[in-house]
Amino acid sequence: MAKTILHMLSPLKHMSPFDVNMALDAGYDSVTPYSNVTLDEVMPLVQDAMFSRSPKDCLRTAVFIAGKDAILALDMVDVARKTLLKPFEISIFADPAGSFTTAAAMVACVEKLLKTKKNKTLAGTKFVIYGATGVVGFSSGVIAALEGAEVTFAGHDGIGRVAKSAEEVKKRFNATVIPVDASTPELRLAALTKADVALCAGRAGLQILSAEDLKKAPNLLVTADVNAVPPYGVEGLELMDNGKELVGGILGVGPLAIGDIKYKTESQLFQKMATTDKALCLDFRDAFTLARTLV
Repeated sequence: MAKTILHMLSPLKHMSPFDVNMALDAGYDSVTPYSNVTLDEVMPLVQDAMFSRSPKDCLRTAVFIAGKDAILALDMVDVARKTLLKPFEISIFADPAGSFTTAAAMVACVEKLLKTKKNKTLAGTKFVIYGATGVVGFSSGVIAALEGAEVTFAGHDGIGRVAKSAEEVKKRFNATVIPVDASTPELRLAALTKADVALCAGRAGLQILSAEDLKKAPNLLVTADVNAVPPYGVEGLELMDNGKELVGGILGVGPLAIGDIKYKTESQLFQKMATTDKALCLDFRDAFTLARTLV
């Protein structure tokens, strides 16, 4: 049987050791990282990966797109996908900074709590996302919006960057998110008071929502946080919490509870590519489909 080969492309100086470890633990025989990869270099790299093997063995060949930019990763996927030529087709998987699988895990955990504890679905539920211009926040917003949620991107530094992100969501996915200015405590709280769900995807070590904020959010049902460095993003929410009741009966999901589903999702997507009988092209939508089955 042909060896499983994974080529890992990153526009950054280094490939993430996290993803290299994940791929090897998922069973790949060979994992080769490529750093500082530009968009115009994706096509020749993919062509070399395709044409060096027989059509049958191409199915044991895959490309992973890394980095820290969700939009660039999606652009790289588009180039790679358009490069494929029957019968020399290989699989493609994008997960820049682990954001697609993390976002999928976060929304899947929230969805489960909404269904089992609040008798609600994602459709029509009002989301506010803090850290929405980051890769996890952006991706989780797109996932929720595509599922019919009413999504707000809260801009901690004003409305400019979140407005551009909202335009990107509309252009690429024909989904609507609403950008708002959340640059002051008052504006941040104003966005929170209108939400059923609050997702915190800010930088490590930054508390976004205090217990006092939660007390002033009468409509809030669930909050989730991916910051695993103290102080955590939501006051009172601990690492492994999954459905913990916070002030006002708000249910919380902590970063390691999300991380457990993220880890399983990324690992199983790697395994799918290694064993598939047809070429796959995987992004956050595929990650969310899988994460839903793992919560």
